[in-house]
Amino acid sequence: MVTICSILNIKKHFSISKRDNNLSIFPSSRFIFVLLSPEIVIQELMLKKIKPYMMPIAMTLGAVFYQFFGALSFLTPYLIFVMLFLTYCNLNLKEVRLSHLHLWLILIQIFGSMAVFLLLNPFNTTLAQGAMICVLASTGTAAPVVTGMLKGNVASVTAYSLLSNMCVAVVAPVIFSLIGSYQTMPFFESFVAIAQRVLLLLLLPFGLALFLRKITPVVTDKIGSFSGFSFYVWSLALAVVTGRTIEFMMMQDRSNYIVEILIAVAAMVMCVSQFIVGRKIGKHYDDTVAGGQSLGQKNTILAIWMAQMYLNPIASIGPGSYVLWQNMINSYQVWRKRKSL
Repeated sequence: MVTICSILNIKKHFSISKRDNNLSIFPSSRFIFVLLSPEIVIQELMLKKIKPYMMPIAMTLGAVFYQFFGALSFLTPYLIFVMLFLTYCNLNLKEVRLSHLHLWLILIQIFGSMAVFLLLNPFNTTLAQGAMICVLASTGTAAPVVTGMLKGNVASVTAYSLLSNMCVAVVAPVIFSLIGSYQTMPFFESFVAIAQRVLLLLLLPFGLALFLRKITPVVTDKIGSFSGFSFYVWSLALAVVTGRTIEFMMMQDRSNYIVEILIAVAAMVMCVSQFIVGRKIGKHYDDTVAGGQSLGQKNTILAIWMAQMYLNPIASIGPGSYVLWQNMINSYQVWRKRKSL
């Protein structure tokens, strides 16, 4: 049965998208009248309550049921593809404007990752790989959302996210061929083997979204309206990669525990450093928030998958723990911003 609910300060309970077909909004002075069914109200409120806890829930489920989720690791590249495709369908290329800020950030991302590896490799190669992938990883698909919450330049972060993914697609196969598990093969063979998967995974969603927008923009906009669904795809992917990481850890000798702890600590240092450096460079271009989020907030699912596929699998603890560090920083930033309002 359909009922009319009037809700005061409805934003405190759940957000309403202009593209949501289930809702019809009729503003009236202090009240917002919403035409919807009771079931939809309950679902919206439940999702709103659960959403902030999805990250720890997904990681806990992945860790506890690691054998089950580890067996689903073959799904990871497909889940990454879906997340990127939904993001690109919602992307307006006319708003993408590259700047000098983006140039500095991409140079730090690429050459900084190599510098970190060269610095730590003499001590432990797995540690060096774990820290390196935390810097090389592309910008997270949720970075523009967090930037908006911090009142930053969303368009700038969106542009850098696209640039970051494209550069990683080209550079990652070269780096992995030199330092990863494929280095026993001739360079060209290992490069081709890695590039086939990485390039397809990162470039195909973008190309497909562009193609669809060219021939059926209405359908592309409709697909883009479901971009919020990528959050739940991300949650499933996080449970899968966490289970796979725990599975690798359970196979290790106790002698590797110290290395695993050091990788997690190195990931924390990389996370904090990138947020600070990004904000400092962004401040120079009057784009502080965008600089920090572009360089600091990573696509950790992609980073974990790449580490498990092309590096020592234990190195995936780096981006795995990076998930925690970046979410702690983002939560603190959002809390400070709301407190200042």
